[in-house]
Amino acid sequence: MKPTLVILAAGMGSRYGGLKQVDGLGPSGETIIDYSVYDAMRAGFGKVVFVIRKSIEKDFMEVFGNRFKGKVPFEIVFQELDMLPEGFLCPADRTKPWGTAHALWVARNVVKEPFAAINADDFYGFDAFRVLANALSKPNLHKGTYFMVGYCLGKTLSEQGYVSRGVCTTDSNMMLQTCVERTQIVRINGKVYFKNELGDNVEVDETLPVSMNCWGLAPDFLNYTEEMLSGFLSGSISNAKAEFYIPTVVNKLVGEKKATCEVLPTFAEWFGVTYPGDKPMVMERLNELVAKQEYPSPLW
Repeated sequence: MKPTLVILAAGMGSRYGGLKQVDGLGPSGETIIDYSVYDAMRAGFGKVVFVIRKSIEKDFMEVFGNRFKGKVPFEIVFQELDMLPEGFLCPADRTKPWGTAHALWVARNVVKEPFAAINADDFYGFDAFRVLANALSKPNLHKGTYFMVGYCLGKTLSEQGYVSRGVCTTDSNMMLQTCVERTQIVRINGKVYFKNELGDNVEVDETLPVSMNCWGLAPDFLNYTEEMLSGFLSGSISNAKAEFYIPTVVNKLVGEKKATCEVLPTFAEWFGVTYPGDKPMVMERLNELVAKQEYPSPLW
């Protein structure tokens, strides 16, 4: 059974100032999603599931509907604020999506096989999909067997402003011990800092592996997500900025020894668009990859 790729594409794009999911950045107008899907299919994935908001469906399908038709098996599921477990109602003032783990939860009815989960606006590189496909295609993949592609923190920052990253610690066998979501990470005078809950800058080792939301997960992850989502909402539903993250679920399961998560090394280089100022750099990098003949142009 081939693994599935779940692409999380319901983000608001508030810092970018628009729908970066459909922004043409490649030399022939390709989006970052195009490159992720292209890499995943040649690495051995079987289908793609897009998690989007209903409000962008028309724009999304105008770009990708005909492009993937007959070439890439895909499904679309919607992540809306009112899609919550029974007994919970979305607060009227909530505008922010509920987070990456909630995005996987809404896809639970169409994902039954081992799967990878990635962001729509991050370029991960072919090797990341190769190592994930190899890991997820192992026969008899046990429940609670998860993977994460690890990138070096210092190579994932933006010169345009702060970023959020899942900063990881591992044991000697590259098994994940913790993955803590750190926000407002920025380089200041050659050193890397994140902002803690008190608003103070805390220095962090830039050589640590970080999660760029490039996960490989056994299907049982979705069952655990459903259980934990109710607990998260019970304590945080009134917090307009609270989000339910994939690392939150992974940390809990690893800590309770219900799961293991291997950090997979990759020589792929990550880049992405968080701010409008990131766009020229991304376009330049994609042009370089095409010039090196690592990708055709046009891609499809």
